[in-house]
Amino acid sequence: MCRKLFHLSLMGTCIFMLCQSAFSATWCVNRRGTSGCKSSINAAVAAASAGDTIRVARGYYSEDIVITKSLSLIGEDRHGTVIDATGKANGIFIDGTASSPEAGVSDVTISGFTVENANFEGILVASATGITIVDNLITNNDLSLSSSTCPGIPEFETNEGMDCGEGLHLMGTDHSVIAKNIVERNGGGILISDETGPNHDNLITGNEVQWNGYDCGITLASHAAAALAHPTGGLSFGVFNNTISRNESSFNGLLSGGGAGAGVFAPGPGAQAYGNVIIENTLVGNGLPGVAMHNHASVPGAPPITFRDNSVIGNHIRANGADTEDAATGGPTGINIYSVVPVTGIVIADNVIEDESIGISFKSAATGPNAAPQLQAHLNTFERRTIGISNLGAATIDATLNWWGCPHGPGARGCATTTKGVLFTPWSTTPPDWERR
Repeated sequence: MCRKLFHLSLMGTCIFMLCQSAFSATWCVNRRGTSGCKSSINAAVAAASAGDTIRVARGYYSEDIVITKSLSLIGEDRHGTVIDATGKANGIFIDGTASSPEAGVSDVTISGFTVENANFEGILVASATGITIVDNLITNNDLSLSSSTCPGIPEFETNEGMDCGEGLHLMGTDHSVIAKNIVERNGGGILISDETGPNHDNLITGNEVQWNGYDCGITLASHAAAALAHPTGGLSFGVFNNTISRNESSFNGLLSGGGAGAGVFAPGPGAQAYGNVIIENTLVGNGLPGVAMHNHASVPGAPPITFRDNSVIGNHIRANGADTEDAATGGPTGINIYSVVPVTGIVIADNVIEDESIGISFKSAATGPNAAPQLQAHLNTFERRTIGISNLGAATIDATLNWWGCPHGPGARGCATTTKGVLFTPWSTTPPDWERR
């Protein structure tokens, strides 16, 4: 009996899948609207049903494309299939807020386009899950910044007055993949934030993020302080459990001096940034440090801040700038962590830091007297005659088993140095394999 029911269930599943496949359609778009194709991408999106595929021929399409259902939007190739959003808000907007933030939109794929010249984001994703954005060129967007404002930006983008959303923006998005894109010469690079809901479990991998003049290459920012005032039906917020892996983030923020290679930010009350991993990236020549983690404000009686358990592992960090303002470092810095609230569970391991005055700068309020170290820094490679680790706060750092540029440890002649509150014994007495070669 059970076996028969199993077979009947399997037959039902197969029939459902066949029906689903039978009713999925492929649409085509070309500039002339010939051969049964639509002449605009928005026309094809309007005609398509959930689950359909839209294939777009080479050519220039002057559109702001809005997607509110599951679709695959595939360009013929990313250099010849161009969405020119001159004078428009975005090139592509995957809009899960159209019905309600709780409903969202899912299972959208964008691949094979150049997206350029939008006033705000080249590609904006809001309140969505299961989004794939792969093999696109996103360039020359987010350049409408005027006197630190973004005239005309939508109301739900509650904290974009300084950067207008950047080239590619995931907002309130989860379980999505951003891979193998070139994101260059925008106001900012890739932004992951939480204005319309929590942003989590996303993978940002294999992207080239470069020459974005006014902001970071890759930013994970909890904007919950502003989002709490936005009418989103009581949703929670936070930027957590995201992975930034094997990207090249270089020469960002040079026009403003305000861009790290990768940043994790929980700036004020209600912000939550935790469990994020920055791993095996190349972070070179940015206006701020290669990696920056900041919190700037804590207000008694306001919603608490969660800023913990973020990791920086296996990155190559070289020739970046100093941090500025309240999070200032004493010179060009590989990794800077600054917080007015205790930041805990931070792991910095197996990074190679070159051509920086300071390898790691750390300033955090302490959790209490005789507390365990709030930062674990191990197996990192510091250069000779630099400050390997600068501890500017009251917390302690466990910095054992690092290579300080020579076999004799911090402070020895020609070695990297360190400051108070850094536990460095034992240290590595042999350089890593790559340096021996």
